[in-house]
Amino acid sequence: MKILAIGANGVIGKAVINNLEQDHEVIAVGHSHGKYIVDIESKESIQALYDSVGKIDAIISMVGNGQMGSLEEMPDAGYQTVFSNKVMGQVNLVRIGLNYLNEGGSITLTSGQASNQPMPNTSAIAMGVAAVNAFVASTALELNDSKRINAVSPRMVKETMDLWGIDSSSGIAAADVATHYRASIESQKTGLVFDAV
Repeated sequence: MKILAIGANGVIGKAVINNLEQDHEVIAVGHSHGKYIVDIESKESIQALYDSVGKIDAIISMVGNGQMGSLEEMPDAGYQTVFSNKVMGQVNLVRIGLNYLNEGGSITLTSGQASNQPMPNTSAIAMGVAAVNAFVASTALELNDSKRINAVSPRMVKETMDLWGIDSSSGIAAADVATHYRASIESQKTGLVFDAV
């Protein structure tokens, strides 16, 4: 399969590409560097990306900025960041990308466990990941030409926790998260959230 992997430079992105490039053609897309780059908050940038790569069999989005903060201290801009990036960024990757997705192709977005396992100071992130999951479930009912859409919802990744200098014993390895993206694109399932926990 020809797979477009957006968010390739992150911890999860690198693990997903390492997993999939063994037996698929993977086009890696970053935000600021690499052969292909995209600003997911810009529909024009998204359009230009798809124009440059042409028809594809699968789209994987491993993107989405979040902001942590208490309910009292979080500014409107913190919620807007999550909505503009994590939610609408991925929504527009789908809306535009469907025109480039081959029949029987799949799209896999990334949500997260913040809405399933609430923690203090994550209300903005929880709102965003819940929105992504709801979008996937509803959009799956509207797709034609055997096209599919799912989401992967990872808990905190060990490697990221290590970078932050916090105890990573409760985290999941990025390589293990990557197997859920493979399952999403290689199965015939649609409208599902793959919990990477």
